[in-house]
Amino acid sequence: MRYLILFLLLLAGFFTQAQSKVRINHTAIYVINLKAAADFYRNIIGLDTIAEPFHDGKHAWFKTGEKTALHIIEGANAKLTYYKNQHTCFSVPNLQMFIEKLIERKIAFEDVQGQKGKFTTRVDGVHQIWLQDPDGYWVEVNDEQ
Repeated sequence: MRYLILFLLLLAGFFTQAQSKVRINHTAIYVINLKAAADFYRNIIGLDTIAEPFHDGKHAWFKTGEKTALHIIEGANAKLTYYKNQHTCFSVPNLQMFIEKLIERKIAFEDVQGQKGKFTTRVDGVHQIWLQDPDGYWVEVNDEQ
């Protein structure tokens, strides 16, 4: 009987693992200048750093959610051109305050159509802006809560 209970417990554990949902763990970007990219995501976007295991001066990790992260890796040879439709989006509690910070720091932003200094109101009422990090990666910032 004891072995049957142990078998059933192991079987239940297997099915629980097999049915667990896939979730995103992290995204990574490859950059020319780690300091510039890390400063942008820390000081402009407002992400908190998290420990990274390499300690080689070529990586910076940032918390982007409860169990998600952004990994920045230095070593790219050149700035590339990226499409706005391939982007990372962050939500902020007050988009207007975020926009004021960008204006104060002279960081360009635009709406989805590319109009400089403007924001977009999506059909669901969420306001959004678009900007590029130092390597040209597109970042959307919105007020979706």
